[in-house]
Amino acid sequence: METHIFNVEMTCEGCSGAVKRVLGKLGDSVENVDIDMEKKKVYVKSGLSSDELLSVIKKTGKNTIYEGVKENL
Repeated sequence: METHIFNVEMTCEGCSGAVKRVLGKLGDSVENVDIDMEKKKVYVKSGLSSDELLSVIKKTGKNTIYEGVKENL
């Protein structure tokens, strides 16, 4: 599984909650979701492709840009 990074236009806890909700519906396909509200970043650890994850996050209606895969340190 890789950790994908998305830039999501979030302005409040409701926004981040919506992102977590839609990703949560993917069940076991998503291992972990971390949200950094200050940087407007969403980190998703998943076996799904970036395109699949991007289309799910966009269902929230938030402007979303895929930034790449987080390098393991």
